Amino acid sequence: MKILMLAPEPFFQPRGTPISVYFRTMALSDLGHEVDLMTYPLGEDVSFKNLRIFRVRNVLRLKKIKIGPSYAKIPLDALLTLKAGFRVLTKRYDLIFSHEEAALPGVVLSKLGRVPHIYDMHSSLPQQLENFEFSRSAFLKGLFALMERFILKNSHSVIVICPDLMSRVKAGGFGGKAILIENVVDFPSPEAGPEELAQKRRELAPNGEKIILYAGNFGPYQGVSLLLEAAALIREKAVLVLLGAGPADRAELKKKADSLGIGDRVVIHDRVPPSEVPLFVALADVLASPRLTGTNTPLKIYSFLKSGKPLVATNLYTHTQVLDDRIAVLVEPTPEAMAEGLSFALTSPEAQRRAGAAKELAEREHTYSAYKEKMDRSLRTARANFVR
Repeated sequence: MKILMLAPEPFFQPRGTPISVYFRTMALSDLGHEVDLMTYPLGEDVSFKNLRIFRVRNVLRLKKIKIGPSYAKIPLDALLTLKAGFRVLTKRYDLIFSHEEAALPGVVLSKLGRVPHIYDMHSSLPQQLENFEFSRSAFLKGLFALMERFILKNSHSVIVICPDLMSRVKAGGFGGKAILIENVVDFPSPEAGPEELAQKRRELAPNGEKIILYAGNFGPYQGVSLLLEAAALIREKAVLVLLGAGPADRAELKKKADSLGIGDRVVIHDRVPPSEVPLFVALADVLASPRLTGTNTPLKIYSFLKSGKPLVATNLYTHTQVLDDRIAVLVEPTPEAMAEGLSFALTSPEAQRRAGAAKELAEREHTYSAYKEKMDRSLRTARANFVR
């Protein structure tokens, strides 16, 4: 098939939805389909055998686009819609595949081109307004809810990334065309040798401390403040490594750590390419996901499960739709409970046993071949539900 994909994101950048877009295009390419990807002006080019990238112009001269809803996305989305519309009018496509809010023009263009449409639902559109503290307006939230329902109704296949989104789609009456495709694929990473691991460990934990790792962005919903407060309470000899900080994050995190009296036990590390993250995971003694709000499963959870390292996560639905006490250490979202969970994970053989069970589960169920099969099923579902 020849597919037009709309991705209203900076592509490629190592963050949530762009990572998912990366693996969607990789799987479609490996399945033999041709993909024309329409996306934002920012990001690095990637190369797959059947992928072509088309970018809208950077008319606002933006240097970055923040995660989540933003006013900067409005003109970019308008340009993306116009550019995609021109291609639909001048080229022949067999299917349109849209991510996030680009599904609205995607539905319209699928009707214009009389081809099936797939909606890749990475999150609930009205819920994004709250998660990213963009707006508390009931009117705007209602408008986004109507838009989401219109998209779900007029799409021929819907991809959801977690059980919570599947429940939402089913509740709306559209479960028959929904397919759950978790973000389980990892970037290829060169295996680090013993000397490289030892050197990096000395950099992060020069006094032989154990390593607690957080990797991700530092939005309020991620709960990093909670993690810092917990780190101040544990008595084990350990350092907390915060991976993925930008300049603004670094200043704020350092101020918080110093105020808690743990500045010498917190390592704030810059962002690294996705292929380097496994090195930090390999060095970690414990992995942490302190997320506080939202219902989507954090993308990193699947990689963490494969690592064989104890995982401490907040006992909230964002985690528990995938995790339970057999494969992770689940704690209430308080500094005291998180500290207790981290201490347990650092010292208990039971935590190691759970980590082993998690790795076995991930290796059995979260495979790339299963991922590709689900992607293929989403295409077949879209074609089956499409009526000219």
